Amino acid sequence: MFTGLVAATGTLAERTPRGPGARLTVKATLGDGPFELGESIAIDGVCLTVNEAVDGGFEADASFETLARTTLGRLPPGATVHIERSLRAGSPMGGHLVSGHVDGVGALVGRRPLGDAIVMAFHFPHELARFVAEKGSVTVDGVSLTVNTVSPGGDRSADTFEVAIVPHTLAKTKLGALSPGDPVNLEVDLVARYVARILSVGA
Repeated sequence: MFTGLVAATGTLAERTPRGPGARLTVKATLGDGPFELGESIAIDGVCLTVNEAVDGGFEADASFETLARTTLGRLPPGATVHIERSLRAGSPMGGHLVSGHVDGVGALVGRRPLGDAIVMAFHFPHELARFVAEKGSVTVDGVSLTVNTVSPGGDRSADTFEVAIVPHTLAKTKLGALSPGDPVNLEVDLVARYVARILSVGA
């Protein structure tokens, strides 16, 4: 499990094909110690396993499914990525519970300043609409954010939500550098998912 509080940004140094999947080499440094073989690590919100610690970073394997259903299959070498280690027992719980299992790929559709913050609007897949609620939580490229507004579209391609990116998040993540059209990994709130499941089974 993760919290959506990005520990650091790193660089996707290399993506090497391995059968239908790929080996990702990520350059990043965290202040709480070196990367460990077998530890869970979130890259742009995608939970992967460290296969090898290398000088200045780590390597992890991504399956064909992961490459196809997230942005990790299309990021160019040199791209900035968010890094978060898994939540450890006894650690402070910030953000919200994040599994690292991406639900879909969305895209930035607009941005506007609001004081020192930036309000960003993201398109999201229609099948996720029942999980996205005003004042609820959502994860964008691994960053825990609060949904300000939700705009159900008149068709399946027009669902959007807005979030406010505060100065601290702008400084510590790559979200401020996003441009309209840029794809992002989305994970809906874990609690919302289970509530929807309970209601569907009980119906």
